[in-house]
Amino acid sequence: MKHIAAWVLGMSLSSLAFGQAATIAVGTPLNIIDTQKSVTVNTVKGPITITRTMTACAKNGGNLQPLVPVTGVHPVGEIEILEALSDRNAIVLDMRDTNDRVKGTIPGSVGIPYTEVAARMNELGCKKNGSQWNCESAKKVYAFCNGPVCPQSPMAIKAMTRDGFPADKIYYYRGGMLDWDALGLTSVKDEF
Repeated sequence: MKHIAAWVLGMSLSSLAFGQAATIAVGTPLNIIDTQKSVTVNTVKGPITITRTMTACAKNGGNLQPLVPVTGVHPVGEIEILEALSDRNAIVLDMRDTNDRVKGTIPGSVGIPYTEVAARMNELGCKKNGSQWNCESAKKVYAFCNGPVCPQSPMAIKAMTRDGFPADKIYYYRGGMLDWDALGLTSVKDEF
């Protein structure tokens, strides 16, 4: 029984960390970067402390992610995603886990969970040579997850580049599904 309780607690904490199953109440204080909960800036009217709280439109309570998670990666917005969906040399890649993807994703995107991307780079145009990847003919990858505080895409991008995927062929849509939905763009459900 202790093992089951420990497993449930562990799953709850990992869900909270990655913004999946856990529900965070509106108004709950959130971290901005890592464990930092505030930033104080000087203004002409004096110092102001910037904080972050959970809002009704937020998808999760993670930390803000950098716009460029790995040097050489290109940040992109919705227009570039729309263009990439018609580019035969590109793949728009939903790096969220399947539980998030089935709730709604960008039409025409392909789902490879962030925990699997580095092992499935053959689906991105790379070829495995023994234990190394040859990504000379890799497609341009337009990566996204849940939004500016979701760590899934940055984690996957770091793993991909570590294993040989060229950073300059990765285009990171940091806004992800949070921005996509907020802008009222069409999404599709029940995609695996």
